[in-house]
Amino acid sequence: MNARPDTIYALSSGTPPAAIGIIRVSGPLAAGALAALAGRVPQPRRASYARLRHPKSGDLLDHALILFFPGPRTATGEDLCELHVHGGRSVVAAVLEALSTVPGLRAAEAGEFTRRAFENGRIDLTEAEGIADLLTAETESQRRSALAMAGGALSREIRGWQEQLLAIAAQVEAEIDFSDEGDVGAESAERWRPALAELERDVARALKRPSAERLRDGIRVVIAGPPNAGKSTLMNALAGRDVAITSPLAGTTRDSIEAPVSLGGYPFILIDTAGLRESQDMIEAIGVERAEAHLEAADVILWLGKPDDRPSGPRIIRISAKSDIAPFEPGADLAVSALGGEGLDRLLALLIEISAGMLPAEGEVAINRRHREAFSHAAESLKNAAHESDLLLVAEELRQVRLHFDRVTGQSGVEDMLDALFGRFCIGK
Repeated sequence: MNARPDTIYALSSGTPPAAIGIIRVSGPLAAGALAALAGRVPQPRRASYARLRHPKSGDLLDHALILFFPGPRTATGEDLCELHVHGGRSVVAAVLEALSTVPGLRAAEAGEFTRRAFENGRIDLTEAEGIADLLTAETESQRRSALAMAGGALSREIRGWQEQLLAIAAQVEAEIDFSDEGDVGAESAERWRPALAELERDVARALKRPSAERLRDGIRVVIAGPPNAGKSTLMNALAGRDVAITSPLAGTTRDSIEAPVSLGGYPFILIDTAGLRESQDMIEAIGVERAEAHLEAADVILWLGKPDDRPSGPRIIRISAKSDIAPFEPGADLAVSALGGEGLDRLLALLIEISAGMLPAEGEVAINRRHREAFSHAAESLKNAAHESDLLLVAEELRQVRLHFDRVTGQSGVEDMLDALFGRFCIGK
């Protein structure tokens, strides 16, 4: 980070028109920018009324509330000010244009405010990831998990692990350096091993947590069966809208159709597939091949064929479809009529029940691929340390564990992914 970073500005509230537009300025020239438009800087952290005028022409821009927050106790860790203006497009555009004329100011890039908060130590990398997930959350479960991450739930857990690790490492170093002294004798040697085993178990439990990618993308529910089994009708009923073409003609669906939905506050991806059968039609054969690929990657399969013909998979719900006109299939899990609605409530309840075991519980944080990779390496180093008799090698393995934890929180080895992360943010965040 530069010794004297640029001062940046952006609209940090929703896209106009709106009742209020909040324009944020962060950096060493924030107070100067506020004085240039409002003619003064108010008392810190106290909202004050001001007439905003263009720094060059003196034209009145708006009647606004202004606030000033001196660093480092701010969201970004820098001096920061906010202009609460009327949220019309022309007002917001005029104030932003006026800020652009103040020497030393520039428009913020995507995610730059949050990136400065990270670089200035106001948040760590996991909290920044939580904020990014919160901005894109569409379901209640996504919101809960992102809020826990942004609130530092994972950070606090890792800090606890690091404190345990530091205590273990200190005992190991004491054995290495002072084993010939009376207070580090045979009776006190290797007292750190039970603590090491406990830390290893904690990290192993973390690795079993639900995947953040599954939470973000949704649980993949594949609707499969022979042609004309009612798959597309069921797809439309679960989605609550017409996303698939339905017809009494067998083979209407020739390619897979995906629809993201929220059921009971949980994210799902419903996938309607081509009817599974032998076909000489090249297009239909490709559709069947894709359907089989979806079955391989499914989290849940809704099977509408004969119960005994069901494909293999971890979670299969055997459905006796068209229960309003067809007899119940022996061996099916439940009968459903997508047209009449019979059995749909039970099916939805079953899907939600299954999702509860695959997604984070209340207050639980899902870990993403980056966290999982670092925790896996940390677990491997902890295992190596537990089975190592040479204390110098134990100390080295513990150092590696600390580095893996630091990568999760962003204290080392993450420069290559920062641009990608903060590029997910909107301008003004």
